[in-house]
Amino acid sequence: MSKSALCIGINDYPGTDSDLAGCVNDASDWSALLAQRGYGVRQMFDSEATKATMVQAIGDLIGAARNGDSVVITYSGHGTWAPDTSGDEPDGRDEGLCPYDIGDGNVLLDDELTEIFRLREAGVRVLLIADSCHSGSVTRGDDADLDPGMPRARFLPPSVWADDTQLAPASLSRNGGFGSFSRLGGDLLMAGCRDTEFSWDTRFGGRPNGAFTYYALKTLQQLGPDASYQDWFRAIGNHLPTTRLPQTPQILGSRSARHFPIFE
Repeated sequence: MSKSALCIGINDYPGTDSDLAGCVNDASDWSALLAQRGYGVRQMFDSEATKATMVQAIGDLIGAARNGDSVVITYSGHGTWAPDTSGDEPDGRDEGLCPYDIGDGNVLLDDELTEIFRLREAGVRVLLIADSCHSGSVTRGDDADLDPGMPRARFLPPSVWADDTQLAPASLSRNGGFGSFSRLGGDLLMAGCRDTEFSWDTRFGGRPNGAFTYYALKTLQQLGPDASYQDWFRAIGNHLPTTRLPQTPQILGSRSARHFPIFE
């Protein structure tokens, strides 16, 4: 059995005035953890992560995997939405990831990722971890780890990268989400928040990180070796949402996939 991972972190968004701070650290942290778990890891940071290179790298990873192999893709950066042109979205919007060159209009839509994921061979396990996007509000959890003066939302409004003609079919009143990512064809999606919420870019002990990534890694260290993804998700829920980090992590996938051992 082969285990492979791609960890993407984008802080720098030229032409948008919407740079982030914690995404490269997120990707580095996921990379270190996955390497410890026996994964061969490729990293893509900032200018390395254009739409073309992301599509190529994800396609190569999925295409090389065989029955029994495990694939993990982590993405930390901005999320966004674009008007749905295929009619498969009830809310009229396709969700998307924001590559480094999003300022040139190069959004990576969920429909495009779906086509890549459909190429996977039977028996390949795929996990997507997305620390990006959304908006919303709820109060509970523990803020003790969070530095003062933070955080910043990981959502890039379509008006930043698309012109009026591209946006005309959909309303600008709502923020982007990743609910449709549950249809990508992977076994599991672990996301930083609900479709109606933001994921937050913040700082812990002076070091920038995504809130979801920080607490996901923190809680994983406290779980036993036989813990499942469902166990992990419940542990993360003890920390998020909070008053200052109003994001509700999500896990999407089949019952059996939720009970897979973590990163096995």
